[in-house]
Amino acid sequence: MKTRRLFGTPIVAAALMLGVVQAQQDPTTASKIQSKLAETRESQTYLLGPGDVLEVTVYGTTISLPKVRVDSEGNLSSLPFIGPVPAKCRTERQLQQDITAAYARFIKEPDVAVQIVERNSRQPANVFGAVRKEAKIPMLRPVRLNEAIAASGGFTEKAAGTIQILHTEPVMCPEPGQEAQALPIDGTAIPFQVVAIADLQKGLSNPIIRPGDLVLVTEAEPVYITGSVMSPGGILMRDQLTLSRAIAMVGGTRREAKISEIRIFRQKVGSTGQEIIKVNFESIKKNAAPDIFLKPYDVIDVSENGVLAGTSWLGIVLNALTGGLQNALMRPIP
Repeated sequence: MKTRRLFGTPIVAAALMLGVVQAQQDPTTASKIQSKLAETRESQTYLLGPGDVLEVTVYGTTISLPKVRVDSEGNLSSLPFIGPVPAKCRTERQLQQDITAAYARFIKEPDVAVQIVERNSRQPANVFGAVRKEAKIPMLRPVRLNEAIAASGGFTEKAAGTIQILHTEPVMCPEPGQEAQALPIDGTAIPFQVVAIADLQKGLSNPIIRPGDLVLVTEAEPVYITGSVMSPGGILMRDQLTLSRAIAMVGGTRREAKISEIRIFRQKVGSTGQEIIKVNFESIKKNAAPDIFLKPYDVIDVSENGVLAGTSWLGIVLNALTGGLQNALMRPIP
């Protein structure tokens, strides 16, 4: 029974050395070896939970169970001759040692092998919203937010600037200081976290994603600018967008623009009506009046001196907003 242990390590080492030689000649082989090594590292650190399936073999005996499932209580209850063995929050190696100790009461120096064959205890995290592709992230190890975003291909140009993280499951195996995160989620206070993209990119905030998390990269909502500006159209609203910045994003106003009276058409909350806000943009430019913070779906109309410019375009936008077709008319400025 000891022969397998004595020769196991040299054989594995020789196999890896052979793989390294082959990898130098074949990039595909190198990728497979790296994947296998990563899988091995994950198996060594993976903490078991209910629903996981293992293969347990006691060499030199008839005890060989290709499928042993961790039950809802977190135990292995179907091993012959021994009682339930706690498996929840144990690694593969720790569980092997526990089973070996249990069988040592009946077998002299038992040689036990344990291998995880199915990891079912942790739901994948889901990343969606303003990312290149929606992704399901396997929770085989602790995963940081930046890793989850990278797995989804990164942000798109529609990203608004924040990431919303909704926790749907409590932490199964809490570390010291995580006791509160291990409490059941009862629906009265759903754990919710918001991370600024700027903070993530600067390394100021990079939380660990939990199994079952819903990670939403929020999409920017549009603001429309029409009338006597250089490039009338829609722009995506990020952070706190001001009127001055919005006008600058469309190239500024034309020479004939009547900037002393710019109108902002704003949707009234809870109704289909419009609120009209008149702004003296000339005073804002002279720092004689505070700038105006815009809201999603605002329509800014910059008229010309003596006439109403862009009436047709303005009418189309306002009609679309009233009819709920905001996104259909959205045309981001490059």
